Amino acid sequence: MLAELAQDLVPGEDHEALLAACEAGVGLCTIVGIDGSFSRRLGAQLAVLPDGSTRGSLADGCLEAQLAADIRSLEHPTIIRYGRGSPKIDFRLPCGGGLDILLDPEPDRTACRRATKALADREPAKLPLPDISPVPERRYIPALRIAALGEGPELAALEALAAAVRIDLVSYSKDSLTLGQPAKACQPDRWTAALLLFHDHEWELPLLEQALASDAFYIGAQGGENARIQRTLALAERGIAEEQIARIRSPIGLIPSCKTPQTLALSALAEIVGHYERLHATA
Repeated sequence: MLAELAQDLVPGEDHEALLAACEAGVGLCTIVGIDGSFSRRLGAQLAVLPDGSTRGSLADGCLEAQLAADIRSLEHPTIIRYGRGSPKIDFRLPCGGGLDILLDPEPDRTACRRATKALADREPAKLPLPDISPVPERRYIPALRIAALGEGPELAALEALAAAVRIDLVSYSKDSLTLGQPAKACQPDRWTAALLLFHDHEWELPLLEQALASDAFYIGAQGGENARIQRTLALAERGIAEEQIARIRSPIGLIPSCKTPQTLALSALAEIVGHYERLHATA
């Protein structure tokens, strides 16, 4: 069952540790307090396997090794301070801050599996933490997914970049679409971004209507100011409300006037990831 769930999850620092903790003998470490600055969010997790290897990411490897050593000596959940203010004088964090980390050698496997199943079903999930934790539960959101519809080198560049950073991208090339029709089996949920990459903008209108009718957290369409104006007028003529049309981001991306497909893909992906990161606050 876990192997099947793993196929439905996109591995990432939020999900890898949870999935590993479903298995017997795996300990789970959760950041429950941050003193100063740190490069991970409150609730970030690391799983420690019986052989001492880890799943997830908390720092630069030194902290992971320390946690793997410490959790092996525990029988019950324990909160240990690392870095600033820690009694472990021989271990310091590179950022100079302090972390309170909950080390649980035997997390609730049933709760871990339940949360993993919810994420695989594209639903938010919660994992109750032991009573000693100042944070009562760890909340998760489904992994980022991008529905990319388009053509040419821009779509190819986005596909390559998403694969390199392990982002789930579902590609709908122009060859698989029918002019004037919505894309088959494309139903973005609230954790999915819809991105249109067409030079021939006559393909866009039914696809944008489809995206606007969904819960997609981000909808973007390639093109400059003239294309945006014509798109807006055409959608209004089709009866799309102004507030709905306003959901469409165009031009797309963080970098203005991109001159190569690779730059455009990077610019758009960075913008999408930035919007996705804000969704953690809604979990």
